[in-house]
Amino acid sequence: MLYILTGQDDFSLRCSLEKLKAALGDSSLLEANTTILDGHKVTPDQLRTTCDTLPFLAEKRLIIVYGLLERFEPRVKPDRRKKTAGTSERQGECKSFATGISNLPDSTVLVLIDGKIKSSNPLFKGLSSRAEVRSFPLLKNSRLRQWTGRRVTQEGGSISPRAIELLARLVGGNLWTMASEIRKLVLFTSGRQIEEDDVKTLASHTQQASVFTMVDAILEFRVGLAEQALQELLQVGVAPAYLLFMLSRQVRQLVRAKELRRAGQSEGEIQDRLGITYEFALRKTLEQAGRFSLERLKELYQKLLEADLSIKTGKYGGELALNILVAELCQQRGR
Repeated sequence: MLYILTGQDDFSLRCSLEKLKAALGDSSLLEANTTILDGHKVTPDQLRTTCDTLPFLAEKRLIIVYGLLERFEPRVKPDRRKKTAGTSERQGECKSFATGISNLPDSTVLVLIDGKIKSSNPLFKGLSSRAEVRSFPLLKNSRLRQWTGRRVTQEGGSISPRAIELLARLVGGNLWTMASEIRKLVLFTSGRQIEEDDVKTLASHTQQASVFTMVDAILEFRVGLAEQALQELLQVGVAPAYLLFMLSRQVRQLVRAKELRRAGQSEGEIQDRLGITYEFALRKTLEQAGRFSLERLKELYQKLLEADLSIKTGKYGGELALNILVAELCQQRGR
């Protein structure tokens, strides 16, 4: 069985994956029969061999591949006048993956997990007709408010419509942050209805969470989410200088993470050296650091310095400088 899970709402995507795992039976047996692969590096032969391996003492084997579809996303403005050797190799590789995945044994459950994927993606087009495709776009507007209300109910609380509106505006579509804030609000109100003032009481922490949402989105080239988070933070009065500082801080963390990894430090040692409290934050930092070369990170840092200089010299106001910076950083998709 083939599943394709895509989208920027990784909270809902993760929940869907966990439900899929639960449906496959005993969790201890499934763990022993689960393989996770990096779709950017795996070869067609490696994936085929893994998928053909029989499960051990279980009916099903679960293979999870992250980023395989993204590997074949259409290039920006391809040159149609000539077909390079690299393009031919890429097409051949895509065909090999499609052929291998199309012949899965009944005992294998293959799950391809990616972010936002274009409908023109050749591997997605070749597989979608024989897969169960689940899409998880970022929630916005009424859908986000509805999800927030349902989540509060699931946590055993209740919330007023005005409080939902304010919470959605402050947190935005990052459901990891939203779920965390809802849990805190339910505990904070101790059984009574959550009101606007309760949300405002916890707003400073919520704003900090939104800052990290913006930083993550910029570093992951998710321009829509980055711009949305930036505008929400500016609207509630967060200073542009603070936002620029937080983005610079994260870029420095990525540089240090890469250097520590290169020096052979363990994840625990890296976590201590960087002063990161939560395992999730460490995983995000290491994942982001792996996407960039040191040269690319230096380019990002140079852009941050230029933005800071443009504000201090009066060339641009803080808000305009940040909007330009976000647009530039999200466009530069390269390593």
